[in-house]
Amino acid sequence: MFNRLWLLFAQVVTIFLAAFFIIATLKPSWLTDAQMSSMVQGVTLKEGSYDSAVTNPGSYHDAVKKSMPAVVNIFTSKVSAKPKTRKGNGGNSADPLFKFFFGDQPPDFEPSSSLGSGVLVSPEGIILTNHHVISDADEIDVALADGRKFKAKIIGSDPETDIAVLKIDAKQLPPPITLGKIDSAHVGDVVLAIGNPFGVGQTVTSGIISALGRDHVGINTFENFIQTDAAINPGNSGGALVDTRGNLIGINTAIYSNNGGSMGIGFAIPINLAKQVMESILSNGSVTRGWIGVEPQNLNKELLESLGLPTNTVGVLLSGVLEGGPAARGGVVPGDVLIAVNGDSCKDVRQLLNQIAQIEPGNEANLKVLRKGKELSLKVQTGKRPKPKTMN
Repeated sequence: MFNRLWLLFAQVVTIFLAAFFIIATLKPSWLTDAQMSSMVQGVTLKEGSYDSAVTNPGSYHDAVKKSMPAVVNIFTSKVSAKPKTRKGNGGNSADPLFKFFFGDQPPDFEPSSSLGSGVLVSPEGIILTNHHVISDADEIDVALADGRKFKAKIIGSDPETDIAVLKIDAKQLPPPITLGKIDSAHVGDVVLAIGNPFGVGQTVTSGIISALGRDHVGINTFENFIQTDAAINPGNSGGALVDTRGNLIGINTAIYSNNGGSMGIGFAIPINLAKQVMESILSNGSVTRGWIGVEPQNLNKELLESLGLPTNTVGVLLSGVLEGGPAARGGVVPGDVLIAVNGDSCKDVRQLLNQIAQIEPGNEANLKVLRKGKELSLKVQTGKRPKPKTMN
């Protein structure tokens, strides 16, 4: 009797093991599902309680909700493409370059169409964007956040600050963006970049202000950039840089990149400069700046030694003076070292350009120069700065 029971038990175990082996080989999910079912029995989940009308702590939703409707997409087109001349970077294509983050462009031809961004700043349909977004465009289309599209016309642009002003004729426009004050911006403040990168649609990224008053970058003639690490990419040009209140503090312009994408160093034109240029364009159709007709050069140790000047001399060497120009008529000669303009010291070429540009043409500039080691005071009546030459 015992032998029969043992034989029966052995047969049952053998059949069970054979069935387990077959299931494990052919249908392993059956065993997994069964195990998971046994594991989750009796588990209690707790869900949070939310009020959809209340934003999450630390959220920038309110700032985005306030400013995003005023950010527009700009589509430009040309009748035909033509070969494009590119500036080199010293022969090393791996070197990081300052790039305008405009729409994707073929390497050897100007595009027949491109994409950028802009900011609606007034209920009359005035839009701020970058000069390089609309330069040489045959047609400009503006798409609002609600999907409506309109033809835009250029009121004016300023290539030396890379600001352009457009206008669209449309009814029931979204609320224009609120202009902020650059004095309220500080290094370390959180900022939001809004635009249309790579044409994927309106996008918001966040970062901090990395620096203020950044110049000597080599992008524009007149520079006073906000530097930020907010991710900005091709298509963001002309878009908004806003603070956490949703107020416009800058127009995104360029990035420092060796691959065309964001590397955490971006530049925006501060709103005070953009507003100044816009108001001048709206009033006069262009920007008028002072000019004296000199060829300035930054001082270095070798130049100071050759001029016989102390090594701590601060100023700008005027290596060339335009014959018959404002400076020449005021008594400036080549070789003079300009050390002050209207009582303010002149440290380098970039500062000199800004100082003279801010003087209305026709007004007098008091220049203090060093000539053969002696200090002289000269009065120069400024002229109107010529328009920059366009590159073909």
